[in-house]
Amino acid sequence: MIHYYVSFENPLTFYVQLHMTFEVPAAGPETVELQLPAWRPGRYELQNFAQKLQHVEVVDAASQEVLGVRKLTKDRWEVSGVQGRTVQVRYNFYAHQMDAGGSWLDETQLYLNPVQGFMYVEGRQHEPCQVQLQLPDGWQLACGLPQSGPNVLQAQSFDHLADSPLIASPTLQYRNYEVQGLPFYIWIQGECAPDWQRLVTDFRAFSAEQLALFGSFPAQDYHFLNQILPYKHYHGVEHLNSTVITLGPAELLMTEGLYKELLGVSCHELFHAWNIKSIRPAEMQPYDYSKENYFRTCFIAEGITTYYGEYLLARAQVRTAGQYFAELNTVLRKHYDDYGCYHLSLADASMDLWLDGYKPGIPDRKVSVYHKGALVALLLDLTLRRLSQHQRSLDDVMRRLWEEFGKTGIGYTEDDYGRIVMDVAGRDMTAYFDKFIYGTAPLEEPLDKALSFVGCTLRIEENMSVSEGLFGFRTVVKNERTEVTDILPGSPAAAAFTVDDEIVAVNGRRVDMNLQSLLSTSPEQHYEVSVFRQNRLLTVPLTAQEGQRFWQKITIEKLPEATAEQQASFKNWLKQEF
Repeated sequence: MIHYYVSFENPLTFYVQLHMTFEVPAAGPETVELQLPAWRPGRYELQNFAQKLQHVEVVDAASQEVLGVRKLTKDRWEVSGVQGRTVQVRYNFYAHQMDAGGSWLDETQLYLNPVQGFMYVEGRQHEPCQVQLQLPDGWQLACGLPQSGPNVLQAQSFDHLADSPLIASPTLQYRNYEVQGLPFYIWIQGECAPDWQRLVTDFRAFSAEQLALFGSFPAQDYHFLNQILPYKHYHGVEHLNSTVITLGPAELLMTEGLYKELLGVSCHELFHAWNIKSIRPAEMQPYDYSKENYFRTCFIAEGITTYYGEYLLARAQVRTAGQYFAELNTVLRKHYDDYGCYHLSLADASMDLWLDGYKPGIPDRKVSVYHKGALVALLLDLTLRRLSQHQRSLDDVMRRLWEEFGKTGIGYTEDDYGRIVMDVAGRDMTAYFDKFIYGTAPLEEPLDKALSFVGCTLRIEENMSVSEGLFGFRTVVKNERTEVTDILPGSPAAAAFTVDDEIVAVNGRRVDMNLQSLLSTSPEQHYEVSVFRQNRLLTVPLTAQEGQRFWQKITIEKLPEATAEQQASFKNWLKQEF
């Protein structure tokens, strides 16, 4: 067994003291290697957690003799002279990152994501682990790991430990509920006044809808660990039998806007208990915490989960159809925010999460596995329903994945997913994959066709902003400076501007919060625009002509003339009246 001991001397410093102790048999190796994770499951980018460690030292636990340590990489250490010893590794961990994947220490709480700060012994990741926390009297502990004693946690392996965040605090609030005999816990840390009756009712409803979909649950219990913050924030991360959600501002928790976010992220993260934590890509069986774990199927892990996270709230009657469509329309807006969707496929975007998937990146380069992934999941669900007259759907695909791969612990491949989709469809679905998963074909026409089956349509409105709708560029005003932020390829603006141009005059008239009106003065729609580019003053021609434009809005709406058959189909899909 690997033992971890957690304490803190002065919470004002944000430093947590971590000890790891393990035995090396007399017949064991002379040297061992220690690895600190370089990334965390749920965010597929290297994060280099070793930069949070201070003063790493290794001693013989019995004699306190200092053992030889040599750093091999930025987050890997070799310890020599360990044969026949009880080895203790000691260091300080800086817990000063308050988000759903972070860790935090202050006078009011200890919040830890073990994957950030706990090392493992190479080759011994499958050994059981025990974590003992030294906490002040009166502090309560919330964690998905079982407790074997006061403030003592047990994990089956390092994977189990790394995927089990904890919050310890004297002010934790919680309520629990059951679905099919399974206990669910809603923990809240933060200065807020939850409407517990509403929370429990809504959480139970979407939990029951998910359990009904899959038929069984991957764990014996589940914990929603909520950090409700005094400032605006939104983040969630999935774990084996828990999730951490950071949300704020606290005083607005039960208002419609923020409560909507809480429900959405909670339903999304619970779905991950099946989809990615149990139904896991073959490339991640097991996780390798030392380097990138490339996989091409994040459109399944995150895209399908993004679709179901909002859709199931409507199916569970927690949200109205109108509220669900509002969330879908947000996904559409984000997807069409630039032209990256025409340059990178979903499969390649899955790989590129490790490159720049969580950063804005260069203009028009990439597509979101979350947003486009959700839209192609919607397209697939409605297509399967249309082909079978609602006898089969994306639900059947997810159940097959759960039965074949989630329950068995076998990782699935791209081919496995394609095979299951085609089995459920009862026909060749190669065109769907070639166009929308491995290609960059436009989604507008196929989405509109699929939506018509349930009495809906994809509505595209012209943009009434002159700069966006006529010329194809966006601006922002910073310190009274009007700067170009986005330019659509092939638009009139693409022949005149570059990103970061500061627009100072149009046809000789100063730009001062009046750009739209100045670009509406010429009947010929031709302007001489003065810009500062790299601190040089230039005047460039801008003329309206055929080219790309920013759409004002793309929305999913009900057809006013929907037939009785379409309305019945809508109810089959959403479990709500048309």
